[in-house]
Amino acid sequence: MSDKPSVLFVCVHNAGRSQMAAAWLTHLAGDRVEVRSAGSNPGTAVNPAAVGAMAEVGIDISAETPKILTVDAVKESDVCITMGCGDTCPVFPGKRYLDWTLEDPAGQGVEAVRPIRDEIKTLVEGLIAEIAPEKTA
Repeated sequence: MSDKPSVLFVCVHNAGRSQMAAAWLTHLAGDRVEVRSAGSNPGTAVNPAAVGAMAEVGIDISAETPKILTVDAVKESDVCITMGCGDTCPVFPGKRYLDWTLEDPAGQGVEAVRPIRDEIKTLVEGLIAEIAPEKTA
């Protein structure tokens, strides 16, 4: 078992909110956190508006693909975060479960996705402060 915390972001299609959250966590926490994302009914591709919104802040998620939510992914994660999409994770003792209520970016343009992207960044920054703060010398 790794000493670093692991986080699983879950949303039904794993094509927008959960992909942006995983990208923000990877970008902001680096190798201090293990990051996963998945969905119960993954889409065929990541939402192009989410890709565009993240590209505006220098984060490339164009190569990401939606992944199926597995029991193992939940078991291997310390924190499981649903994105306000009605998806649920299998519940295991000792795991922390959060639900971030976020607007669905599906079918929206980049302009509408920007505030969702920025809200996710703020939530991820708070999560990092809790589970993987930077060590000071």
